[in-house]
Amino acid sequence: MPMLCGGTAPPLEADDTIQKLVDGVKDNVEAKTGKKYDVFSAKTYTSQVVHVGGDDHVHLFIHKKLPCHGGETSLEKLQESKSLHDPIGHF
Repeated sequence: MPMLCGGTAPPLEADDTIQKLVDGVKDNVEAKTGKKYDVFSAKTYTSQVVHVGGDDHVHLFIHKKLPCHGGETSLEKLQESKSLHDPIGHF
């Protein structure tokens, strides 16, 4: 199914590339939530769903600039108290 302009693609299983993006923003997520996560593994993504242990999940909006603009990765937004099956939407 093609992704609509401004929409999200169907969720996909996270891979090593996605996990590296998630690892790169873990400290920022912990600072914003005031929590320390023993487990912080990407499970699925479109914007991003991150498993943080137990049944607790967060949705992350991660922005990665194009290489011609520096290629930096930044955490733009996050949502707490999500489950693995919560749909990923715009936030």
